[in-house]
Amino acid sequence: MTEQSNPLKILFYVQHLLGIGHLKRTATLARNMMRTGFDVTVVSGGHEIDVDLGGARLIQLPATRATDLYFKVLVDEEGQQIDDEWRQKRANMLLDIYHEQKPDILITELFPFGRRQMRFELLPMLEAASKDSPRPLIISSVRDILVAQKKPGRNDEMLGLVETYFDYVMVHGDPELISLDKTFPHTERIRDKIFYTGYVVDHTGVKGGPEAPGAGEVIVSSGGGAVGTNLLKSAMKARTLSSAKDLTWRMMVGATVETEIFDELAALAPDGVIVQRARPDFTTLLMNCALSISQGGYNTVMETLHAKCRAVIVPYAGGLETEQTLRARLLAEKGVLQIADEEGLTPEILAAKVDEALNGPPARAEIDVNGGAKTIKLLQKWTDKGI
Repeated sequence: MTEQSNPLKILFYVQHLLGIGHLKRTATLARNMMRTGFDVTVVSGGHEIDVDLGGARLIQLPATRATDLYFKVLVDEEGQQIDDEWRQKRANMLLDIYHEQKPDILITELFPFGRRQMRFELLPMLEAASKDSPRPLIISSVRDILVAQKKPGRNDEMLGLVETYFDYVMVHGDPELISLDKTFPHTERIRDKIFYTGYVVDHTGVKGGPEAPGAGEVIVSSGGGAVGTNLLKSAMKARTLSSAKDLTWRMMVGATVETEIFDELAALAPDGVIVQRARPDFTTLLMNCALSISQGGYNTVMETLHAKCRAVIVPYAGGLETEQTLRARLLAEKGVLQIADEEGLTPEILAAKVDEALNGPPARAEIDVNGGAKTIKLLQKWTDKGI
């Protein structure tokens, strides 16, 4: 974007409830936006996580998180179930933030294709924005695969909200792998609003030599949420059963996992296994590792493909989750990774998958992972700003 005295202002709303994948993708996009001259404010409604926003402002709302896999119960920072008074207070805060920021572009992460629980604050803000003068560009930022809807009318509700409030829907995926219509039946109705960016990937990982972080190791990660402890425990036992038994296995424990669970995992670790919290140089570890074992979250899978490392994916399939399994299967069909089902996972099964991955080719899928750059180009195009 050309140098200007008053850079365009972006207000980017994100709410993570279980893991931190949504916040990580938002952070990657925010860094790209800041580098190209946008003035970005990220409003986060989840628990505080230390992420690199590239200089963007972070406004932290009173945090809420889910206590169950179905996202039915939301609690505040003290673990108390949120009530109508809490909702009204946060809705007022978000509306005040919108009016104070007066953004040129308003972006909601996932909504209205998810985060239905946050309608109490998002709908008042969208209503205000749609009536504002000048009216901001209103955009939905959504991943490649939506959670399957089991209740009648939910997809109709999403469609209605897009038609009422949103100018564009940025799908952070590659239609050559999977297009939005595969998980959103009304895609054709909003075809003119949908634009694919490719996958949003953190490209900061550095490829190094034998002394580089993660070099020759097996990197085991379970994402940023509380799920995945079973994967880490299984991996510890799988090491000695696999052909990678002489390699260092590094267990990356999510940032939001309780201290008690972390301590338990650290105590279980045998020789040759390192247990540590998630690191900011995770993408560098992937660039240099012998093998990645992980759950099938959007960010980790795409970072693995970008790093072109061998991989075993154990897709999280709890609650209503269908996204990770579908994405992993599509990639497995391309021959770029191995899948081990979460249900019934044993050290023996995982060890066998490790051997298959190590004996197979590294991940080299021809998938668009330039989502950060393409997102910027779309924003510049929509706001008539040159590169």
